Amino acid sequence: MKSTDVHLHTRHPIGAVDRRIFGGFLEHMGRAVYQGVYEPESPKADAEGWRSDVLESLRGLDMTLMRYPGGNFVSGYHWQDGVGPRDQRPRVREKAWNSIESNQVGTDEFLQLADRMGWEPMMAVNLGTGTPEEAHDWVEYCNGREGTRYADLRVAHGRKEPYDIKLWCLGNEMAGDWQIGHVPAEEYALRAQQTAKLIKDLDPTIQLVASGSATTWLPSYLEWDRVVLEKLGDAADYLSLHNYVGNYADDTMDFLASPQSIERQISEVDSVCRYVQGKLRSKKRAFLAFDEWNVWYRTLNAEHTNGHGQFAPPLIEEQYNLEDALVVAGFLHAFVRNADVLKIANLAQIVNVIAPILTRRDDLLVQSIYWPFEMFSKRREGISLRPVVDGPSYESASHGLTQHVDASAILGDGQLHVFLTNRDDEATEVAVQLSDVSAVEAISAEILTGHDAKASNDWEARDVIRALPFEDLKIAGQTVTFELPPMSFVAATLRLG
Repeated sequence: MKSTDVHLHTRHPIGAVDRRIFGGFLEHMGRAVYQGVYEPESPKADAEGWRSDVLESLRGLDMTLMRYPGGNFVSGYHWQDGVGPRDQRPRVREKAWNSIESNQVGTDEFLQLADRMGWEPMMAVNLGTGTPEEAHDWVEYCNGREGTRYADLRVAHGRKEPYDIKLWCLGNEMAGDWQIGHVPAEEYALRAQQTAKLIKDLDPTIQLVASGSATTWLPSYLEWDRVVLEKLGDAADYLSLHNYVGNYADDTMDFLASPQSIERQISEVDSVCRYVQGKLRSKKRAFLAFDEWNVWYRTLNAEHTNGHGQFAPPLIEEQYNLEDALVVAGFLHAFVRNADVLKIANLAQIVNVIAPILTRRDDLLVQSIYWPFEMFSKRREGISLRPVVDGPSYESASHGLTQHVDASAILGDGQLHVFLTNRDDEATEVAVQLSDVSAVEAISAEILTGHDAKASNDWEARDVIRALPFEDLKIAGQTVTFELPPMSFVAATLRLG
């Protein structure tokens, strides 16, 4: 059996883990909203039309933040279409996914749902076909006190108190030519600057997320970010980055190494933030918001992204397997290990559309990628520690030298949360070496694994891949030994003495 040592020291912190890295993303796309979270015709619907079974499953993930309403969708969305009496809202042809939007779910409905679910709202404004003034008016509708036009409109719609939303995105993926209203970096930066001034003049407590390089393969990657940050200056609180990965070559070991590209992307974009801060001689720097991430590659073609004028068409609905779940764990490892610079992250998305949960009529299926998020999320409180991993590695076709064991750790109050992934197709022993503290007992531990990297849950076999109790660990003072099966992810909480 192979072996790996993971060294941890409580005096080697990376930074406090921001709870907002365990966020989600709900876009008006496909069956995410309609037939996803909202389906008043379903027997599973509550009095407000929300699918109670979907909400109950989402509660298991305990997401802290929810980005809304897009995504590409937001670049053609006009928020006033989705407020007021439902029977007076327009039914429109939305422009991003060529689908019919009924506007039965809009600002007030989403914000009421967010309050109910304990999600902090992360709203994205339309800087594609929209204007800075339209964005300002939406903020006034949400955050203004009565006595002005749009705040009074909210009051007329039944909400007297402001929603007091603090986090707003200045458009979505404006660097990409697929985006409605895409413009060069200089033009977007000017539009974003104008919007930022209007919004922050209205409510100085708001934090803004600038639209960064939408992906690493664009020619403008990093240069776009520099231009935007230099123009926005201190108005930019966060810079967004996105990434979706996939097993295009059907090479499991190479695919399992793909989180290394995420770590590299975080480092590169953060370098631009630091460079601009230095160039502007500013006391303030922009932090990172990884506000779209997931595995997505099976449904990238036009067949799966064009709604052809339908209402709630089934778009980009992927069936996830064990290797996908291990890659999702890899994203979360990377996020925890970069807690000093990464403050926000949003799993895209939450229901049906590249999601951990699928619905079919009145039924629901929990997918493999649900479980690593759940295992991390319930152990998220504390300080990220810098792990030193000493063990065997392999040469990945696309991502270079990759260790078989991936690791991260969070130091809590009298507790240590340890996260370990075995990428190998052989079992391995992992000895977590605690340099300055001792473990007393395992408070909890779960494992995610399966008989094959391609194993997945489906409607006939729903629990092929799911988190199960893990008992193959031994505690001997400052050494905690884990026996990890092939292709597995383990999360454990240890009580420290």
